[in-house]
Amino acid sequence: MPSTQRTAIDDVIVLGGGVIGLACAQALSERGRGVRLLERGALGAATSHGNCGTLTPSHSLPLAAPGMVVTALKWMTRPDAPFYVKPRWDPALWLWLLRFASRCNQSTFERAIAPKAALLKASQDCLSALVRDRALQCEHSRDGLHYVYRDPKVFEAAQRTHALLADHGVVAQAVTGASIETDEPALKKGVAGALFFPGDGHLRPERYATELARVARLDGALIEEDVEVVSARRESGVWLLHTKDGRQFRCRELLLAAGPWAARFSRQFGLRLPIQPGKGYSITYGRPSLVPRRPMVLKERSVCVTVWADGFRLGSTMEFSGYDSVLNRARLDALERGAAEYLNEPVGPAKREEWFGWRPMTWDDLPVLGAVPGTEGLWLAVGHGMMGVSMSAATGRLMADLVTGSAPIIDPAPYRISRFG
Repeated sequence: MPSTQRTAIDDVIVLGGGVIGLACAQALSERGRGVRLLERGALGAATSHGNCGTLTPSHSLPLAAPGMVVTALKWMTRPDAPFYVKPRWDPALWLWLLRFASRCNQSTFERAIAPKAALLKASQDCLSALVRDRALQCEHSRDGLHYVYRDPKVFEAAQRTHALLADHGVVAQAVTGASIETDEPALKKGVAGALFFPGDGHLRPERYATELARVARLDGALIEEDVEVVSARRESGVWLLHTKDGRQFRCRELLLAAGPWAARFSRQFGLRLPIQPGKGYSITYGRPSLVPRRPMVLKERSVCVTVWADGFRLGSTMEFSGYDSVLNRARLDALERGAAEYLNEPVGPAKREEWFGWRPMTWDDLPVLGAVPGTEGLWLAVGHGMMGVSMSAATGRLMADLVTGSAPIIDPAPYRISRFG
């Protein structure tokens, strides 16, 4: 939509057209704020596009778990490992990893569950209401998710660890190997057991992004693609934005939701956001004849499996290789090998897409949400890591609450930028 269709100064400009930016734009527009969203490429085509679309309060346990440092060091020698750090000289990355490693202890691990669970649980409820009230067509379902284990010792340890989620309202039900094999004929024999999370769900991420944009436009938002903003500065109470192609935009409030690019862009404001791009991969196929009834994570291989009406996706892995844009064949092959250990039909009849995306990872595994102290009219909704889709609906609602001065849906304190000192 042409930029001349609204007054010369926008009320709020949202930078970033992934699910986080779109959710913020939709929630703000619904509150009556004048919103313009600018996306550097196509809507939902970057980090939001190729993920597995799971909605996962089950993932409330922090990534920085006891024993993770030792495991990660072992994995560094394996380019196809679920968690891989490409050896290179990168001081910012190594500082990030040191901060992450400092959190891999039991007390920090347990304290970090509450804020992650709060956002994930609230987002499930917000998304269900949004799908219902605004008729989003994105194959949304809340029918649960399984973590599947083939190693009895790993399954036993997982039951103990995930019992911690009960104190935060996240239900994890242990299922015997025989039961899950009966319930899910897609699984090969030899399953030790599974954890079932009835509060989880899934959707089709690319359709979710499209639907958020549709509803936001209905609520009055202006949404523009292929607009790369390269600089922003505050002048006389107004933000002045310059684009790569020479255009200018002005707004009273600026909300940065630029995913993995947020750390680079925000440096011009004097911010040093501790965000590293964690590269994730997925492969999308036509639907096999025998598929899981619900999404599942094949835990020993860290492979997520999601099925839709006409498609099937394998995804996951975490690779820290900077903004490397190469599709790593070893990591794609690892997804198929991992799936073949668990599934009778691990791939579909036709491969539709091989994908990677950079996830915006913070070392404390929480997003940065809220105002930037000392900088009038600047808001952040960044750093959601692997949980962008899962946290999107509550993020949009919380940011709309904060920007409009309404009572926040959840306590915003754990997500403030001030926690980084």
